[in-house]
Amino acid sequence: MYQLFIGNKNYSSWSLRPWLLATELDIQFEEQLVPFDEGGSWSKFRKFSPTGLVPCLVDGDTTIWDSLAITEYLYEAYPRVWPQDKRARAWARCAASEMHAGFFALRNQCSMSCGVTVALNQVDRSLQKDLDRIDELWRQGLSRFGGPFLGGQAFTAVDAFFAPVVIRLSGYQLTLSAEAMHYCERILALPGVQSWIAAALDEPWREVEHEQELLAVGAIVEDRRRG
Repeated sequence: MYQLFIGNKNYSSWSLRPWLLATELDIQFEEQLVPFDEGGSWSKFRKFSPTGLVPCLVDGDTTIWDSLAITEYLYEAYPRVWPQDKRARAWARCAASEMHAGFFALRNQCSMSCGVTVALNQVDRSLQKDLDRIDELWRQGLSRFGGPFLGGQAFTAVDAFFAPVVIRLSGYQLTLSAEAMHYCERILALPGVQSWIAAALDEPWREVEHEQELLAVGAIVEDRRRG
């Protein structure tokens, strides 16, 4: 069975992607949650990940240490990881790759924290540019391939890659077009997303650097974490 190494569910947007993909597609794996340490987790994570980062998938003597590479590795055994339609699959790969490599303003200004609601001090031009592009991508996928997911009728990897964005939009009270916000509601209602968030709320760990990132961009107006 696959072993999937992940970080804290409250903070680790990168970990959420392959975890949610495998969970929603009923791909069996053994979860290995290794929490972040104060001052850095590199040496601890290096025990299982060549880069000292999460997520990391271990399949016997094969190690895959990048979320997009994990997705493609799973696709070889589970073709439903990507849309069946060739055009939809090409678009979905492009959109997921764009998310994987871009949207730095959103990443930097709105770090993921599943258990809090933050009122941002401002939405600057770079953040608005990212939001506009995400809205454009989502509306394009939904209209071109018929929905209710970005690549068509079925949940696939492109939806998993944007799931952390959905959580960020909710947590930072950011809005897109009506069509895009309806898509957010569908993703938040997924059993896998609900399970991830519930576990995140129960986590006992608080990592100072992540908490400081929240306070640097706005004010916490609600903290739902129970741990």
